[in-house]
Amino acid sequence: MAKSDMKNVLKQRMAAAQQATELQVGEAAYTKLLSYNPSPIPAVICDLSLDKLVNFFTADIGFKPYPTEKLTAFAKQLATEGLLERIIVRPIPETDTYEILAGHNRTAAAKLNGWSTISAEIVEVDDNRAVVIATSTNLLRRQGLTVIERGKAYKALLEAKNRNGQYNPYGNEETFGDNRQRYNARAIVAEFFGVTEYEIRKAVKLTLLIPALQDILVDHPKQLNLACADLIADYSPESQEAFVEICSVEGSSLNKTAMNHIRNLCPPPTADRQALFSAWREDRALAERRKAAPPKSITFRRKNFQPYLDKLGNDKELERLFLEFLREKVAGESF
Repeated sequence: MAKSDMKNVLKQRMAAAQQATELQVGEAAYTKLLSYNPSPIPAVICDLSLDKLVNFFTADIGFKPYPTEKLTAFAKQLATEGLLERIIVRPIPETDTYEILAGHNRTAAAKLNGWSTISAEIVEVDDNRAVVIATSTNLLRRQGLTVIERGKAYKALLEAKNRNGQYNPYGNEETFGDNRQRYNARAIVAEFFGVTEYEIRKAVKLTLLIPALQDILVDHPKQLNLACADLIADYSPESQEAFVEICSVEGSSLNKTAMNHIRNLCPPPTADRQALFSAWREDRALAERRKAAPPKSITFRRKNFQPYLDKLGNDKELERLFLEFLREKVAGESF
């Protein structure tokens, strides 16, 4: 077999293996998260026109497209190697268009290369199954997802799980209300994706931040760290607007001490904007006074006193003698 033919065969085998992996991940996640074995997804494989494809809109799953530089590099890779993994779509009812479940960056790269069509797998799935397919592969395979992207994906999965009802290990009925505590949706999601419930809870909570604060958290973590963002998320969207301006003040950054001071004076969930500014300025003033105040302790180089410590036995004895010396010195100078 010619070398070029062998290369094409290997590409086809790789594509088949990767595609199977992507579908298997989606199905495994759906089975685990929604707690029952679904029937196999009937699929149609074909080339679809790029202008018939619509970005995923069923839920806000948070994933951002590749930045320009990374997308350009990916497009060059596609131009050289071809599409190794089909995108996954579902038909949009009463239209001739399709919603992308997996493959947004592949679609964008194909457009950048000037392609008119792309190989796709068309599946007929409900909203819950669509959400699971759209989130699970990204959560497991994409590197460098931000905490906001993960939070929105986890939130969409939890909502899909709760819409579907909770499986009760003590019986066959679906469980609602207080019975949900028997089999927590967050625990199921955490187990499947190999994270802790705490990580999921924190990431989901950060999605309560208004978009401007989400951007600051991701793009300028020195201005807004995770600990402060978690505390700000307790405030209403209107109150959060004040923190956007606070974070935008040149040379300033929020810290946990400042946030605790602000929360004590202006407890969430709702606080007046000017009151928040006032509390923040008060904390800055206190911080400046603390910075200017003399230190509470005096530090000496231990090695300079080591010969004396060997004779005295401990630091406290040295401190007592030093204070006694200072008192005598000051008393002597007063006469």
